[in-house]
Amino acid sequence: MSDALKHECGIALVRLLKPLDFYKEKYGTAFYGINKMYLMMEKQHNRGQDGAGFASIKLNVDPGERYISRVRSNAQQPIQDIFAQINNRINDEITNHPEFKDNVAAQKKNIPYLGELMLGHVRYGTFGGNSVEHVHPFLRQNNWMHRNLIIAGNFNMTNTTQLFDNLIKLGMHPKEKADTITVMEKIGHFLDDAVSKLYKKSKKLGLSKIEASPYIVENLNLAKILRKASRDWDGGYAMAGLLGHGDAFVLRDPAGIRPAFYYKDDEVVVVASERPAIQTVFNVPFEEVKELDPGHALLLRKDGYIKIAKILEPLEKKSCSFERIYFSRGSDAEIYQERKKLGRLLMPKVLKAINHDTENTVFSFIPNTAETSFYGMLEAAQDELNKQKNDTILEEKEGLTNERLQEILSHKIRTEKIAIKDVKLRTFITEDSSRDDLVAHVYDVTYGVVKPTDNLVIIDDSIVRGTTLKKSILKMLDRLNPKQIVVVSSAPQIRYPDCYGIDMARLEGLVAFQAALGLHKDRGTENIIDTIYKKCKAQQGECDTKQINHVKELYAPFTDEEISDKVAEIISDESITSEVKVIFQSVDDLHKACPENLGDWYFTGDYPTPGGNRVVNKAYINFVEGNPERAY
Repeated sequence: MSDALKHECGIALVRLLKPLDFYKEKYGTAFYGINKMYLMMEKQHNRGQDGAGFASIKLNVDPGERYISRVRSNAQQPIQDIFAQINNRINDEITNHPEFKDNVAAQKKNIPYLGELMLGHVRYGTFGGNSVEHVHPFLRQNNWMHRNLIIAGNFNMTNTTQLFDNLIKLGMHPKEKADTITVMEKIGHFLDDAVSKLYKKSKKLGLSKIEASPYIVENLNLAKILRKASRDWDGGYAMAGLLGHGDAFVLRDPAGIRPAFYYKDDEVVVVASERPAIQTVFNVPFEEVKELDPGHALLLRKDGYIKIAKILEPLEKKSCSFERIYFSRGSDAEIYQERKKLGRLLMPKVLKAINHDTENTVFSFIPNTAETSFYGMLEAAQDELNKQKNDTILEEKEGLTNERLQEILSHKIRTEKIAIKDVKLRTFITEDSSRDDLVAHVYDVTYGVVKPTDNLVIIDDSIVRGTTLKKSILKMLDRLNPKQIVVVSSAPQIRYPDCYGIDMARLEGLVAFQAALGLHKDRGTENIIDTIYKKCKAQQGECDTKQINHVKELYAPFTDEEISDKVAEIISDESITSEVKVIFQSVDDLHKACPENLGDWYFTGDYPTPGGNRVVNKAYINFVEGNPERAY
C-alpha cells in the first residue's frame, strides 16, 4: 500500500497438551512451545510493528511459586526484543545453575516463561499511545489464582464510552478508558462474581478452603462468563484470554469482522489471526486449520478439554475484506487467488482507459502487496493480447506473410518494475507532522523503459488518502514522460471511516471524501454539507439501533467514475505534465473476488453493527466543526 496506514493486530496462542518432558524427549527441548510462539509471532509481524508481547502460565505449581510471566516491548523490532529478553533470561538461569540443563522439572520450577499455556500479540496502535503500557497482553492480577486474567486481542470497540460508564455503574474505578481495559475489566467482573459464587457453594458442600480451589477450577463456566461480559459489546474483535489456573479462551465477534483460525491435535492447540502462520509453523495442510465461527469461542480447560461454544448470536457474516486482502499474509492459498482475481477483474476498465493499445502500454505495480493483483491483471492482459493476435491473423489471413505472422506473434505484454521503495527510509515516517517532508523520497523510479508514446499502468492495492501518490509517486512517474499515467486501485473507493480496527478515523483524510466535496463545490451544491450536518446532529443521543448513516447522501449525486476523475484531479498538481487517470475496483467485483469476506463498510457505508452508523455521523460532525478528535 502506498499510503502509510496503521491497521490490524495479530494474536497467537499455544496450549501444550502433554507434559514438558514429552517435548524434551520428542523434539529435544522443553522450550518447544516458546520456540513455536516466536515463529507464530514472526509469521504475523506484518500485522503489527508498534509493539509485541508474550505471556505464559505454568500449570499445577505449588503455592509460593511464580506461575505467570509476561514481557512486552515497543522497541523498533519488538518481537526480536521480547524473545531476546526471554532467551537471555533462560540462558542466564541455565548458566548459573548447570543442574537445570537436562532437568525439565527444575527448569519449569525455576525458569520464567516456560509454561504450558502461552499467548502472544503483535500490535499496531489505532487508539491510545504507543508506550509499552499500551502493549498487549494486559494483565489483571489477583492473589486468587482463578481471578488472574490475561487479555490480548485484535479489536476495536465502537462504544468504549458506554462500556466505561457501565463499569462505573458496577462500582468499579477503571484506570483508563481504552477499549482493552474496559473489555478486560468487564470479563474480570463476571469472573470474580463466578469465583465468589462457587466459593460460597463449596462451603455449603462442606469443602475446606483448600479444597475449594480445585472445586472452582472444575466448575467454572467460562462460556457463561463470556456471555455476560460481551452482552453490550459493539465492534470487531478476535480476543484471547488466559486465566491464572490454566483455562483459556478465544472469542470472535458475531459478524466475524476480525479473523481467527485454530488447529488442534493430541500434542497442541494453536490459535492465530492468520491461517498460513499455523500451516507453516506446525507443518499442517490447509484443510486442517479451521476458522472460528463468528459469535463463538474456543474454550480450553485446564484439564485439556476443548470445546467450541456459541457465546453471542451470529449476525450476517461481514468479515473485513480490507484486512484480508490488503493486510493479511499473501501466502494463504485463498487470499493469493483472491488478490489475483482482483487484478484480473480490473482489466476491462484498464483496456478502456488505454483504448486497448497493449502494444504501447507498460504495466507495473507499486510495491509490495499489490504485486499479486498485478499478476492477475497481467493474466487478463495476456488474454486480451491473445485475442488481438487472433483477430489480426484472421483479418489478414489472405495476404499474411511469414514475416508479418512473426511480427504479430512477437508482440508481448510489456512489464517493468517502475517504482522502487526505499524500505529503510519508510521506517522513519511515523507522524503526520514530519511525514510530508519525507514522503517525496520514499520511492525511486526506473528510467529508460517508458517511451513518450506509452501509457503507463501502475496498480496499487488501495488508495486511502492519496498522499504518497500526490507528493511522491506521480511526480516521479511523470519524469518518465509517458503519454498517460493510469493509476489502478485493486480496492474500491474508501469513502467512510473504519471503526473496527483499521486506522481510518477521520473523513477529511480520505481522498474519495475530498473528491465528493470538490464535486459539490464545482456544481454549486455545497449546501448539502450543512444539510447532512444537521441530520447527523439531530441523531446525537439516540440509541445506536436508530442511527442512520447520513454521510451516504454526500456521494449519492455522483457516479463512481465522476468521483474517480475528481480523485485524479486532486492527486495531480500543476507540475504533472502527463494525463492522469484513476481507476478503482467496483464493490461488486470485490465481492466476486472475495465471496466469503463481504465486509465493505468503508466502501459502501453499510456498517455491520449499530455503532458504526453512530461513528460515521460523529466523524462527519467532527469534520464540519473542525474537531480533530477521533469519532470512537
